Amino acid sequence: MGRWSYWFNAINNHFSYQSSTNKKVYPMKINNPSQFMQMPDAFLFDTDNTLYPYDPAHSAAQKAVRDKVVSTFSISPEHFDGVFKEARNQVKARLKDTAASHSRLLYMQRMLEIMELGSQVLLALDFEQTYWRTFLSNAILFKDVKELLDDIRLLGIPIAIVTDLTAQIQFRKVVYFELDNYFDYIVTSEEAGFDKPHEAPFKIALEKMKPKGNCIWMIGDNPISDILGARQKINAVTLQKVQTISARNIEGIEPDASFSKFSDLRKLLQKLRN
Repeated sequence: MGRWSYWFNAINNHFSYQSSTNKKVYPMKINNPSQFMQMPDAFLFDTDNTLYPYDPAHSAAQKAVRDKVVSTFSISPEHFDGVFKEARNQVKARLKDTAASHSRLLYMQRMLEIMELGSQVLLALDFEQTYWRTFLSNAILFKDVKELLDDIRLLGIPIAIVTDLTAQIQFRKVVYFELDNYFDYIVTSEEAGFDKPHEAPFKIALEKMKPKGNCIWMIGDNPISDILGARQKINAVTLQKVQTISARNIEGIEPDASFSKFSDLRKLLQKLRN
């Protein structure tokens, strides 16, 4: 057995042992050891469900909006759910794979129109702001995110965020998490004109970063947008942030590595540095 094969087997065994003591922590799995023979020349990070868990923040924000709409118009929560779902579906169908298709403001505007109340600009803005204020107050970074970013900064490797949604919202998240001094660039699908997995967000990021080599690590949670997109469009080394074992290999797409703890990525970088 070669030195590198022995080392990667040892890593996988070590992470598997760690995970056995905590059922909510899943072992890091390196599927393609040959992709991890050198330090990366640049890092690309997704945001939602990669740097922090999206669902708890979204659930709290959606409940806050539901409660306010129900109280304002004296309707049932079920009525709100149905109208909001229809509004969201209509906006997404019209705007397809663009940043605007994620706009909560457009969802609120269309919801009010479906309720035959017109656009109601002040109410739409109020509901949208309620959503994002509540969202941010309930969003919490995954453990060891900042520590990993500190490690990367000390190595002098450029870092960028490549994410869907509008610049205003994603910038607000980065500032709220106090990550603005960690990333050299942020590229949103609003700037690129397309959501991932379109090539534009990835290529714009690399144009800005100007990495010294071609070894680019993409760290994200979505098997299609992040993993398949980065692999096909920029030939990136792909690392998938997973919450459950079942999240791996969705759609038959296998990342080069998968992990649940950012501390495992820190250990991987430490090994490569040594």
